[in-house]
Amino acid sequence: MRPPKILVFAGSVRTGSYSATLAALAARELALLGAEPVRISLEDYPLPIYDADLEAEDGVPQAAEQLREQLALADGVFIVTPEYNAAVPPLLKNAIDWASRAKGAGSGSASGGGGHDPFKGPVFAIGSTSPGALGGYRAAMMLRQVLALGLSALVLAEQAMVPAAHQAFSDGGDFKDERQLDRLRGTLRALIDQSALRAGLRA
Repeated sequence: MRPPKILVFAGSVRTGSYSATLAALAARELALLGAEPVRISLEDYPLPIYDADLEAEDGVPQAAEQLREQLALADGVFIVTPEYNAAVPPLLKNAIDWASRAKGAGSGSASGGGGHDPFKGPVFAIGSTSPGALGGYRAAMMLRQVLALGLSALVLAEQAMVPAAHQAFSDGGDFKDERQLDRLRGTLRALIDQSALRAGLRA
């Protein structure tokens, strides 16, 4: 029986991004917990700001179709968002918007993603980071609304928030505080379990 495939990415591509650091740590922990992590960067999926006229004229960009395929092939998805002005960053929201428009693309793909809705198949979990005391809570709640209400995705109640993110990580990308690692592992275990159940990987 194969392990659940968990897609991991951050809503920031900034050099030294706390969210990218958390995403990298989550991917390592997922492997240790018996899952198959697939870590990507939105830097590899460059997209214009969503514009319905642009879509009507040129269609869905290839990068959006490729991102959609990654989502559709996953059993679970762990997204880490930073917080910009009490909201998700435009990079992440724009990527989700384009991927949602691409959900009917590639139905003849040999890779197996097919026409599956990339937001109704996988189980989603959220991580967030912020230098502030709330750990990106407001951005996490907005992302939850986009996924659960906007796209009818299954989003776990468990989430991994990292306050004071500028002080939370060692130079090697590990948590300085073991309690934060325990909270992250709890979220990831729940994601693995629910992803495996939904994908029919466990009786």
